[in-house]
Amino acid sequence: MKTIQLSIALVLWVLAISLSIAQEENPTLELLQKARTEVVNQEKEALKKTVASINEKLAEGTLTQAEADQLKQEAAEKHALNIENKLAIIDNRIALLERNGTDTTAIDGDGFSVSINFGDEEDSVYGLTVKSPYKKPKYDRRTTGQLVFSFGLNNASIDGQSLDDSPYKIAGSRYAELGLAWTTRVFKESNWLRLRYGLSFQFNGLKPTDNRYFVDTGEQTELQEFEIDLDKSKFRMDNLVVPVHFEIGPSRKIEKEDYFRYNTNKSFKIGFGGYAGLNLSTRQKLKFEDNGEDVKQKLKAGYNTNNFIYGLSGYIGYGDISLYAKYDLNTIFKNNPTEQRNVSLGVRWDWD
Repeated sequence: MKTIQLSIALVLWVLAISLSIAQEENPTLELLQKARTEVVNQEKEALKKTVASINEKLAEGTLTQAEADQLKQEAAEKHALNIENKLAIIDNRIALLERNGTDTTAIDGDGFSVSINFGDEEDSVYGLTVKSPYKKPKYDRRTTGQLVFSFGLNNASIDGQSLDDSPYKIAGSRYAELGLAWTTRVFKESNWLRLRYGLSFQFNGLKPTDNRYFVDTGEQTELQEFEIDLDKSKFRMDNLVVPVHFEIGPSRKIEKEDYFRYNTNKSFKIGFGGYAGLNLSTRQKLKFEDNGEDVKQKLKAGYNTNNFIYGLSGYIGYGDISLYAKYDLNTIFKNNPTEQRNVSLGVRWDWD
């Protein structure tokens, strides 16, 4: 349900941006004037990179001095013509705008565009791409953003007990995580090592076995048998955490004339690290039948749970999907004689 709501929110966001853009059918005079400067700067920068590439080949001995001079001359003429032609187009549009108060020309590729690209667009942020013809792409983007969603099984690691003897239902106890993450390339010239960090909500649930529920006795929290047959007994802790992982794995370098990007969408990856944060709330839900009536109780209390959350986590996967595991180093309850710690295993999605 949370994923559906998030998707609807993204769609509404895109529609709102599209409508606001549609209200301005023509570029303003200020934007066109700015475009003139951008055209000159872009072409000069492109020529500078071309000349640098020619000089490298000259130094390596793959080009003679005469060949290098000829290529530089051709490049200079090409970019000079590009500037002349592009400025002529912009100047004509400025003239139309100043004379008529509106610009009715339609030139391919000129205008804003909005698109949703989950993993296919190197300049997308959280799956949304907004492009402007007047904005030059950043040459090297070392940090990118992602949406993170994960869910799976949750249980408790208890001192002296195996998971087979757990007082919590194996299949019924679950967890979910939803958050934002940023990935930063650690090295300037290589993308094999990345730092991933962000902000996530974690929801850790436990379902006691044998018709039991949690009772806060004042000194500790313990499982006790409920006096009526329970249809459901569920205990949940909601946490806000900051995950930090080092991620390793190959990537594909995409090089364009005026920018380059590293793409990891179809690559194997391994992440290892941990998380730390706060327990926002602890609650318990009980469902049972009393005198022929269905009763639902939602009990929100402290239950002596630890307020500071920290642990280890890691993932291994391919592309957007990974197998994900996390383990709380803090105990669930503060003063219980037997230490219990949340342990989770599930599937994780990272949308670029």
